[in-house]
Amino acid sequence: MNIQKEMKRLLGILAVILLMMTASVNRADAQVVVKVKPVRPKVVVVKPAKTKRGHIWVNGHWKWNRRANKYVWVKGYWAKQKRGKIWVAGSWKKVPGGWKYVPGHWRLA
Repeated sequence: MNIQKEMKRLLGILAVILLMMTASVNRADAQVVVKVKPVRPKVVVVKPAKTKRGHIWVNGHWKWNRRANKYVWVKGYWAKQKRGKIWVAGSWKKVPGGWKYVPGHWRLA
């Protein structure tokens, strides 16, 4: 047997294994589906009457907390406006098996 050929074959196998491991890591934070979507908390921060120049108001929303293994409420806050983009608020989406929260995000205007 040629040692160089064996080494190339072994390196090829290791590269495939590494690629598979990397691909599985990227999917680790896949969808979190809950059977019942959480209700809004009793105390909700309302958008202040006075606007903050160069910022937009992001309403309170749900965010998955891995440590607590549940959705937690994040209070509303001012976010710096991104040039050429608009804010799309998060929302609950019905999916097989329950509900999934689609987080708010910036979208091209």
